[in-house]
Amino acid sequence: MIDPGIYGLMAEYETVPDLVKAAEQAHEHGYRRMDTYSPFPIEPAAEAIGFHKNRVALVVLIGGLLGGLGGYSLEYWVSVLAYPINVGGKPFHAWPAFIPVTFECTVLGASIAAFVGMLAMNGLPMPYHPVFNSPNFSAASKDKFFLCIEAADPQFDMTKTRQFLEQTGPRVVTEVPN
Repeated sequence: MIDPGIYGLMAEYETVPDLVKAAEQAHEHGYRRMDTYSPFPIEPAAEAIGFHKNRVALVVLIGGLLGGLGGYSLEYWVSVLAYPINVGGKPFHAWPAFIPVTFECTVLGASIAAFVGMLAMNGLPMPYHPVFNSPNFSAASKDKFFLCIEAADPQFDMTKTRQFLEQTGPRVVTEVPN
């Protein structure tokens, strides 16, 4: 039974290689609900915990396509269907004139999708996270590296997980209250 007052166990490491090695061992050991915290991005740590791809690029592509389609459709509706005005003998559907608006709407749609998609996929805004309750966690923005295995992980057992983390050579292992 998982204690509802515990978010997980947090191990503190002194160096990047120690953190990456511990994250790889945790993933090999079967832990999947875990995260690393550091003062700067560490690509090997992200790969070690099983984070390979995100879907932001797909969301941006879809947002750009919808924005471009919406801009072109608006131009077509206005110039051909709703208010057709013959200017200089040009056809109503003069597509070269629609290109600037289509391009700008594509950029606008992609940028809005990137912003909203990034916020949604990161679970933001998140003014509170349980790891902030962990002792010494403020050092994660300065010079320390942390691996947190969540209590929600199917493999999580307080005693066994603590023993496992202590075998990876951390400076300290602490409980993270909820």
